[in-house]
Amino acid sequence: MCTRIEPVALLIDPPAWPGRGRLWSHLVSDVSHAELHEFARELGAPERAFDRDHYDVPADLYARALERGAEPVSSRELVVRLTRAGLRRRKRYSPR
Repeated sequence: MCTRIEPVALLIDPPAWPGRGRLWSHLVSDVSHAELHEFARELGAPERAFDRDHYDVPADLYARALERGAEPVSSRELVVRLTRAGLRRRKRYSPR
C-alpha cells in the first residue's frame, strides 16, 4: 500500500535577526497559516512567537526545523514566496 506524502511548503530563513541576546529565523508557510501553526507546534515554538504571518524561531531550533522538512531559503526568497502565495501580512504604518 502506497501512502501519499504531501510536499511541505514551510520555509525558514537563516538565524540572522538579533533580538533579546539571540539570533532568530523566520518560519513561514506558502500554503496556509493552519499548516504553519501545526508545524510550529510540533517544532516546539510557543504561540506567542507568531507575528502576523510568521513565527520567530530561535537559532537553537533552526536545525530541528530543517530536519522536520522546512526548506532553507534566503530572507528575500522567503518574503517573495510568502507574498506570491497571498499570505504576507505587513505591519500597518501609523504616524506618530
